[in-house]
Amino acid sequence: MPLITNLTREYLRLRLHEIDRFRQHPAEIQAKQLRYLLNRGKGTMFGQEHGIAVITGHDKFIRQIPVVDYEHFHDYIMRTKAGEQNVIWPTHIKWFAKSSGTTDAKSKYIPVSQQGLRQAHLQGPRDVVALYLATHPQSRMLDGKTLTLGGSKKVEREGETAFSGDLSAILIENTPWYANLRRVPKPQTALIADFEEKVRRICEETVGQDVRAFAGVPSWNLVMMNKVLDYTGAKNLLEVWPNLELFMHGGMNFKPYRKQYEALIPSGNMNYMETYNASEGFFGIADDPTRDDMLLMLDYGIYYEFLPMDSLGDTSKALPLEGVREGVNYAMIITTSNGLWRYMIGDTVEFTSTSPYRIRITGRTKHYINAFGEEIVIENAESAITAAGNATGAIIAEYSAAPVYMDGKTKGAHEWVIEFRKAPSSLEDFTRELDLALQRVNSDYEAKRFKDTTLLPPRVSMVEPGTFMAWLSSKGKLGGQNKVPRLFNDRTFVDELLAQNKKQK
Repeated sequence: MPLITNLTREYLRLRLHEIDRFRQHPAEIQAKQLRYLLNRGKGTMFGQEHGIAVITGHDKFIRQIPVVDYEHFHDYIMRTKAGEQNVIWPTHIKWFAKSSGTTDAKSKYIPVSQQGLRQAHLQGPRDVVALYLATHPQSRMLDGKTLTLGGSKKVEREGETAFSGDLSAILIENTPWYANLRRVPKPQTALIADFEEKVRRICEETVGQDVRAFAGVPSWNLVMMNKVLDYTGAKNLLEVWPNLELFMHGGMNFKPYRKQYEALIPSGNMNYMETYNASEGFFGIADDPTRDDMLLMLDYGIYYEFLPMDSLGDTSKALPLEGVREGVNYAMIITTSNGLWRYMIGDTVEFTSTSPYRIRITGRTKHYINAFGEEIVIENAESAITAAGNATGAIIAEYSAAPVYMDGKTKGAHEWVIEFRKAPSSLEDFTRELDLALQRVNSDYEAKRFKDTTLLPPRVSMVEPGTFMAWLSSKGKLGGQNKVPRLFNDRTFVDELLAQNKKQK
């Protein structure tokens, strides 16, 4: 008897009715979220500074509270992290999710309150299960185990009152005991900082168990799966776990990885379910297996706004949910029970439906590479390439970088196409210095590079003088307003530049 799955299905049935309610009444539910947040925030230091007590709706809200990014909200977060209470949220915040670096910091610290944990970070995974069981009535997923592969930054004490770590590590510390009964590996294994040691222990603990689902970032899981095959000598994962049926993934674009997963799990019964969870909150779930978008989750203690990307410099154009249109690229702005107020998280989304509201992640508000969870942004790239040039006597004229995607058991990397005005004394030394500088300025890149876990050292392709100019000319984009794309999350531009270089020779 599939007892546990059926009992869970019944337990979650009420939640499905609540999800249907915000599908049918999105504006009403979002207005309720805003009232809740304003009421909780009015007595905080931030609330008093911005007159939250007299805000009665969206129009006053956007007039009195500015849109901010991490740098502009940094001081409030640091005061909270130092132990000062009632700064951005009325209850004590002791958890801080450590995320990738910013312009002036290797890591950023995202506050996670108890309300934020309960309403979003922990509710999201439960809703993933509820929605999956609703669309897959024959599922027996919960009669086996779910393998959850978290990040590499364990929870650490920060000063007297704060704790920081990967969001996944914080969730492990706060997951109810009964949820761990159906999850592997053991919490102490999941929190091992050394990824290679963690995977070795995962192999020891999970091979032979009835794993039916797994969850996490595609790149990290791909490395882990290949290690399982090496450990067992199996040809594919179905020889290890014959009842596999679901991969719950998020954090990056899954499309470049899908064929590799299908080769590792050659089953017509395998399902892939995208989620949109971040350090700042849990935002979306792929609720319909026939679509490639996600349902925007509207009752997680999060109030959403959306700024059209063609108005990025004018935050007065930010729209409430009911103002968005399909097919427009928006920067997402959130106010949450984690104490973030009109916070621009840096992601861009496109609405594929407004009844109900469904989204697709389109990228970032800045140039970036996030093929493996490393989140290299332009500030990281500029800092690192300058440091490498200074260390080797090189002068860089132009550059562009893109991922080298994993292929089978081959790990990923970054390829940097560089046109030097003055070549380095040693290209090998330049590449090494570039790699080390990126690790210094970006903690997520550093974690992926640790012992070549997910990322191999970068490749630097030196191109002939004039290559970038000729490429721009071929695109009809010569002139001061046209810029070379420095970072891109696929290889379109890099491959075109390399082809152009061959013509230059």
